[in-house]
Amino acid sequence: MVSIITPTYNCGRFIGETIQSVVNQTYTDWEMIIVDDCSTDETRQVVEQWMRREPRIRYYINEKNLGAACTRNRALREAKGRWVAFLDSDDLWLPEKLEHQLQFMTEHGYSFTYHEYTEINEQSEPLGVKVSGISRVGKFAMFACCWPGCLSVMYDREKIGLIQIADIRKNNDTAMWLKAVRKAPCYLLREDLALYRRRQGSITPVSIWGKIKAHYPLFRIGEGMPAIVAWFWTFMNVGGNAWKKLFYVSKNVRNSSRQSVLTGGQ
Repeated sequence: MVSIITPTYNCGRFIGETIQSVVNQTYTDWEMIIVDDCSTDETRQVVEQWMRREPRIRYYINEKNLGAACTRNRALREAKGRWVAFLDSDDLWLPEKLEHQLQFMTEHGYSFTYHEYTEINEQSEPLGVKVSGISRVGKFAMFACCWPGCLSVMYDREKIGLIQIADIRKNNDTAMWLKAVRKAPCYLLREDLALYRRRQGSITPVSIWGKIKAHYPLFRIGEGMPAIVAWFWTFMNVGGNAWKKLFYVSKNVRNSSRQSVLTGGQ
């Protein structure tokens, strides 16, 4: 079984589409673990409506607002499947995502993988941006750049084990990959299998200084590194992500066919 990790906070506007993209999967042996970090919008009503017709959804609500890192940790503790995949509550998968990625992993004996994806806006319209990466991400490469998008990752829990991360506000998905890559390298499936939603008001920093401030806790707190070592990897990672954006992010990509994921099964 594949356990799908979906933390959520005030994504009632989008989470219905996210769930629909999971229900549309051609691979059907999955559980979707949604952990709600005390949303104040209609998230609970939307999820509970889906649960009445979809028993593979498991829904938990935190007793108090804990932040994304602790919410992911709880979802990971609840997972029962051998395979763990990640889908934030505003992103979407194409119908073949689980089937193709699991086949890629089992055929090659990989324990940790990611794949390509394209971007959409808040209205689910394609932005013409495709994100790829390097074929094999080892420990150095992962520390120097966050290659996998969260919605693209799957790992074998028998090999990687239970991941729990420090309570950091930003880059908590990267914190998971830094722990996973110690157990196994991450391999790229060169196939576009998901849609990442660009939203206004995202906590992702835009300025260089903002990126630096966001990355430093990843290494200082998340990895427990001495300050000077944490600063080294912070600058390495900011530079590595700039390199990735320059050479592995394609723009003006024709991806109108991705719209099929939004209407399939409805």
